[in-house]
Amino acid sequence: MTDDSHTVSGAVERAGATISYDVFGTTGPTILLLPTWEIVHQRAWKMQLPFLARHYRVVSYDAVGTGRSTRPLSPERYSFRHRVADALAVLDATQTNAALIVGFSMGGETAVNLAARHPDRVLGIISIAGSHPWCAPVAARAPGKPFDQISNPHPSGWDKFDPEYWRRDWNDFVSFFMTEVASDPHSTKLIDDLSEWGLGQQPDVLWWTINDEYEPGEVHDLLTRVEALTLPTLFIHGTDDRITAFESSRIVQRMIRGSELLAIEGAGHAPHVRYPVRINLAIQEFAEAVFVRRNTAARDVAVAALQANPLVIPARNKKLLYLSSPIGLGHARRDLAIARELRTLHPETHIEWLAQDPVTRVLDASGEKLHPASAALRSESTHIEHESGDHDLAVFQALRSMDEILLHNFMVFTEVAASGEYDLVIADEAWDVDHFLFENPRLKRGALAWLTDFVGFLPMPSRGPREALVTADYNLEMIEHVERNQQLRDAAIFVGNPGDIVADEFGPGLPGIRSWTEEHFEFSGYISGFDPAALGTKAELRARLGYHDDERVCIASVGGSGVGAPLLRRIIEAAPAAHRAIPGLRLIVVTGPRIDPATLPQMPGVEYRAYVPNLHHHLAASDLAIVQGGLTTTMELTAAKVPFIYVPLQQHFEQQFHVRARLDHHRAGRRMDYNELTPDALVAAMSEEIVRPADYRDVETDGAARAAAMLARLL
Repeated sequence: MTDDSHTVSGAVERAGATISYDVFGTTGPTILLLPTWEIVHQRAWKMQLPFLARHYRVVSYDAVGTGRSTRPLSPERYSFRHRVADALAVLDATQTNAALIVGFSMGGETAVNLAARHPDRVLGIISIAGSHPWCAPVAARAPGKPFDQISNPHPSGWDKFDPEYWRRDWNDFVSFFMTEVASDPHSTKLIDDLSEWGLGQQPDVLWWTINDEYEPGEVHDLLTRVEALTLPTLFIHGTDDRITAFESSRIVQRMIRGSELLAIEGAGHAPHVRYPVRINLAIQEFAEAVFVRRNTAARDVAVAALQANPLVIPARNKKLLYLSSPIGLGHARRDLAIARELRTLHPETHIEWLAQDPVTRVLDASGEKLHPASAALRSESTHIEHESGDHDLAVFQALRSMDEILLHNFMVFTEVAASGEYDLVIADEAWDVDHFLFENPRLKRGALAWLTDFVGFLPMPSRGPREALVTADYNLEMIEHVERNQQLRDAAIFVGNPGDIVADEFGPGLPGIRSWTEEHFEFSGYISGFDPAALGTKAELRARLGYHDDERVCIASVGGSGVGAPLLRRIIEAAPAAHRAIPGLRLIVVTGPRIDPATLPQMPGVEYRAYVPNLHHHLAASDLAIVQGGLTTTMELTAAKVPFIYVPLQQHFEQQFHVRARLDHHRAGRRMDYNELTPDALVAAMSEEIVRPADYRDVETDGAARAAAMLARLL
């Protein structure tokens, strides 16, 4: 996902085809991302484009026969000679005199051809898992038996690499091939993406692309040109590549003087998508060497001067970088409470926040210092809202499809952490930081603390066996990360108690979630961010907030995201019947910061509020609340012992399982399914709950102080 405000799209006509291209960014030297084999389009660069476009001008395009480019019906149009000429046409159309050329797989071969034949247009070459005419064989890819519907009706393995079979069962071939491409462990998301892109292609086009052969003598001529290259060149290749053998890059590396080979140990054919952080940083490091051409002599003089006059660094106050999840406002509330307690323990501590809307609104209101790089973060809340339906959010799938956003935000984080000299990074459900740091532990700067209020992805039964398999795979990867590098998290804090944890397992044959969490986490108790007793008596609180004794105050709230509008509409629809059934009812609908009250039905007798500071005060003063199944609001109501009805989002595993288990443990709230939420059913539940005594378990009030004490040890 790239920033459309800095994207220019265009097309160039050449040799009977239209080539569609995009230019990302407006300043800096240019990187040209070449298309790969025509089985996929330029989305193959989705994990590179946002990062590179923040630093360089980046050009990418769809190969002829893919994506937005046209599909000529002439087989001869799909050849390396045309691929090189198409690349030149895109450079000309984008007014690019010369660029750093990056190619993946077949694009690596195009890059080498382009540089060999037109070195004046190339500043440097990066070939990722690149093919070329001198490739080493892959043992498992020995030529298979030709497909024959009678003698070989059900081919296996590489026997499927046959155009006749493609025409018969394209789906099966794509599934097989992409699994071979993404052979790395825990690559279900990569396989899903590649398969989706591949299914959009036509078998005949693919046959034409691999039926091209070099002219007699052309390979020898290319060899002569390649051996004469003096351009900076980097080969990146996974050692477990099942499509193009790792040795292939070593062969061509030996042909180019001064070229380098970066081996990605154990990686498959698409390391730039499976291990994007490492590849992005490798591209950036190489690009800086190509573009900047650092003055090594000046650097040596500076080093000598430093050695002669060593710096004396004065003592400084401790610096913290705080990452607060933007999915809902609960994280911001508890994180501010922890920050207050940390400042009590260490008054000199300087805290900066790397955060996004709606968290930034809470931080601004509290006078906290927001790091300027926060403006570069991509919105996770907007993505979640986009993925939601009618009170329906398959949140696990939404997190999976947020991979580009999470990677982008992690790359921003790495730059902030590298330049900020922070003594401690506190990551409150910053999933990107936790995942990618485990994959790239050398990027860790200072101490790291991880906070979460749930552990373990759980499958929704309605989504079938595929989700059960994938959630278990994600959980296993997390377990392996922690077991492999237990020292990465200097503190791991579960916001709650062992009794709040679900009794499920991470997956078939995997550990129990509760026992594993007890072994790997400390427990702070719940962090509500307030002490109900400090608010005074309920009567005093109601008087301060303007609620009258003869009113039955019911507050409907859906938190800080924008996914709650359907629930609010159903509550509003029930308002007339609720007023008839409950004397003195005062119904207040709080939309939160991301829903405009004007977009909801305007019903007489309903009061509408947008964002309400200190909403938990109003909830504590109410007689009844109707809320989503989010943890923060339901636990605030539990702590204040206010009757409430909660309606978990459909297909939202955290609300359906983790939050429900915690509320059951506290004997709190009345759960209702959205599908049963007719006006009559809702009004009947409201009438019962508004008079029911709230006999809930007590919620601790020292959770923030306990968490701060755990974090203070790291300072």
